[in-house]
Amino acid sequence: MRFLTPKYSFPIPHPPQMSNNGNYIVSLSRVASWLGSIAEEEYGVEIYPGFAGARLLMSEDGQAVRGVTTNDVGVSKAGTLKESFEPGMDFRAKVTLLAEGAHGSLTKMAVKNFDLRGKAGADAQTYGMGIKEVWRVDPEKHRPGEVVHTMGYPLDWKTYGGGWVYHMDEGLVSLGLVIGLDYANPYISPYGEFQKMKLHPYISSLLTGGERLAYGGRTLNEGGLQSIPQLHFPGGALIGCSAGFVNVAKIKGTHNAMKSGMLAAEAAFDAIAAVPEEAESEAPLSMERYETALKDSWVWKDLYEVRNLRPSFNTPLGLWGGIAYSGVDSMFLRGRTPWTFKNKGTDAGHTRSASEFEPIKYPPPQPPLTTDILTSVSLTSTNHAENQLVHLRLPPGKEARKEHIRRNVNEFAGLLGRACPAQVYEYVDVEGESSANEASEAEEDVSVNGKKLVINSQNCIHCKLCDVKVPTQDITWTVPEGGGGPKY
Repeated sequence: MRFLTPKYSFPIPHPPQMSNNGNYIVSLSRVASWLGSIAEEEYGVEIYPGFAGARLLMSEDGQAVRGVTTNDVGVSKAGTLKESFEPGMDFRAKVTLLAEGAHGSLTKMAVKNFDLRGKAGADAQTYGMGIKEVWRVDPEKHRPGEVVHTMGYPLDWKTYGGGWVYHMDEGLVSLGLVIGLDYANPYISPYGEFQKMKLHPYISSLLTGGERLAYGGRTLNEGGLQSIPQLHFPGGALIGCSAGFVNVAKIKGTHNAMKSGMLAAEAAFDAIAAVPEEAESEAPLSMERYETALKDSWVWKDLYEVRNLRPSFNTPLGLWGGIAYSGVDSMFLRGRTPWTFKNKGTDAGHTRSASEFEPIKYPPPQPPLTTDILTSVSLTSTNHAENQLVHLRLPPGKEARKEHIRRNVNEFAGLLGRACPAQVYEYVDVEGESSANEASEAEEDVSVNGKKLVINSQNCIHCKLCDVKVPTQDITWTVPEGGGGPKY
């Protein structure tokens, strides 16, 4: 563990939860691919890569989930059907387990439709934005198995976050930065902060002479135990990061995700087996047993022990208060306290007016160490067809778009133009102001006070930041046509 200042780095004690002795550094995408091949070849599991689940398939009365419907393909940006059009397919199931990762679109529907957060009395989920690169470094600088976490620079003392440097095999290094999305200053650019981190002498000395191979970004859950909703609903359940099982102190969630999947599979098997084959009941199967089993497992204990660490940074003392409290809690108390800190509000709700801050000037790109965003996006192999329906949705109507532009530009200085790590959103200058009453005017051409919103959806790397952080909460991330997203 190292604490970074603008020019120096100092070793500092790390919480016991962050000890990684004996652990393996692996590519999660490779592990998932390996497990998928075993499931297919040895157990006959059917896997459908390239098909995106777009909607929950509901029962006739709308009170239970019966499966998932994939999205339509072959729909143009204008909403017309192309020659390649194919309607979505219904995948019907007795039990539907949602494992979409953080802030999944189907999970969002289930949580809202069944009031899962309200039923559990859970806090709002909070998130971090992780930006990552993979480099091949000079062999003389490569130390296989070394794990380094950083705090401090480039973030200010009021902004939660930290970096990592993992030395993998084959001369590869994974490095990145996570920024808590409850930051208040709308001028912050997560991408810009990551570029500053790479320019720090401790990091730049490692990367100089190396080659950047990959780039990516994704939101991750940080709410912990307090933000876990009810896990079961009629006909299904939430598992993994769809539920929010990340242990923020360990910066790990895969172990809990895998265990939750095992427990859910056992509960689903028992629920299905309990229904006689000859029965034709349409009653939804209950996964309540899964939630009970998970709360009796080491997953719940793992999350309970660290429940107060992340919220401890949300005090007027910021970074310093969080370090002091989390140090005492992780070293001595280990979560054995009669109190539980709350996650107060959504990340979008923590964003304050741009008038309270000064614009942040980030250093210009210094290739090959730092580059512009679009050069980085090219390393994700994202390849959305340009003439497909935009999957980043504002409420329909020109007035809704005008209201989005008015508030996000005037109050928040066009936050998404800086926050998005793929340059999907731009508030561009145009002449004058459009009229929402012009029938001939396309919705995407609406402007306010000389500003127009342009959504470059083909750049999207599926991080979900826009859906989480936009202060007006009027952008919904939906699935694009399958197979075009980043290839990690």
